[in-house]
Amino acid sequence: MDEKRKIYSVAELNRAARLTLENGIGEVWVEGEISRLTRHASGHWYFTLKDEAAAVSCAMFKQNNASVTFAPKDGLKVRVLGQASLYEPRGNYQLIARQMEEAGKGNLQEQFEKLKAKLAAEGLFDTDRKKPLPMFPRKIGVVTSPTGAAVRDIINVLTRRFPNLGILLAPVTVQGDGAAASIARAVGYFNTRDDIDLLVVGRGGGSLEDLWAFNEEIVARAIAASEIPVISAVGHEIDFTISDFVADLRAPTPSAAAELAVPVKTELESQITRLAARLGGSLQNRALVLREKIPGFRQTMTQTLRAGLQQRQQRIDEAALKLTHELKNSVRVAQQRLPGLQQTMTHRLESAVAERKQTLRRLEVQLRALSPLAVLDRGYSLTQTADGVVVRDADAVKPGDRIKTRFAKGTIISEVKEQ
Repeated sequence: MDEKRKIYSVAELNRAARLTLENGIGEVWVEGEISRLTRHASGHWYFTLKDEAAAVSCAMFKQNNASVTFAPKDGLKVRVLGQASLYEPRGNYQLIARQMEEAGKGNLQEQFEKLKAKLAAEGLFDTDRKKPLPMFPRKIGVVTSPTGAAVRDIINVLTRRFPNLGILLAPVTVQGDGAAASIARAVGYFNTRDDIDLLVVGRGGGSLEDLWAFNEEIVARAIAASEIPVISAVGHEIDFTISDFVADLRAPTPSAAAELAVPVKTELESQITRLAARLGGSLQNRALVLREKIPGFRQTMTQTLRAGLQQRQQRIDEAALKLTHELKNSVRVAQQRLPGLQQTMTHRLESAVAERKQTLRRLEVQLRALSPLAVLDRGYSLTQTADGVVVRDADAVKPGDRIKTRFAKGTIISEVKEQ
């Protein structure tokens, strides 16, 4: 036997292998698809990470998986930060995961945070710009894929809660190239109609990449510009998108969005029936109370009316008495002033008549002084033609014309013999 040959126990071999892995490879990022995920009662996760060519066993302990913000599931592609190691008791090679994120999430998450910060700075997430939902929408517009489970869940819940409700689907692509533009166009289309009271925009769950269309700026701005209230219903309860922040209301799931959109019609009808019964009973009780109070009410009203009439009659009598007294005083004062007024008027009339007589005398003297007849008194005469025209010039008449000559006393008519 070679005494220099090193003999390892199984435990020593596994320990050496573990140390070699941990020291030689150390902590690395590994990308692959989750398979055979098991959540242990202790809180630890055990799963296989695989790709097309190989697989590796993984363990993620409770203190580390508590920081994972999404729900891992079989078939989900992830990136894991972990340390290559070996489980010594069994000699199983494994990866001890310390962090986990969805594949491609690093870059997408950065884009998400940048857009979120940009739109928040513009005020698109402010609560004071969010519109209230209508209490009883007549017709609801749904923006989602026509083939997914989300549209079936939304329609089933809406029709169950409120039968005969109007539902209009705008079929869109919710994943992949062109999905964001398709969603934005549908929101814009509904805003051109006047018969839509509420919009539900969303899809079922998926990875961050699957939901990315609802993180696009074009969709966010279309929802923000919508004059119709919008419920965002994207993914599961743990999924958050930009659409959730900018919408008027976020629903954790498409089904929950339908529940938030309309009340249960049968419950409303029952409530209305109960309220109507209560109102009827209340009115009946009130009528009975009023009926009992009517006799006393009538008596009170009669007394009140009588008292009011008496007060008004008393006021009328007082006003008539006061008016009569004032009229008598006015008549008495007028009677006392009447003699003086008569004397004053007589004096004024006499003065006016005397003044007018003097004026007439002056005018008469002036008229006599200006009258042609006054000239006749001084020996002159006034000659006129037969038709009364005053003759001032001998050429104004011709032989044979008859003329009238007026003297101070008397008038003669003569005929012109020659000039």
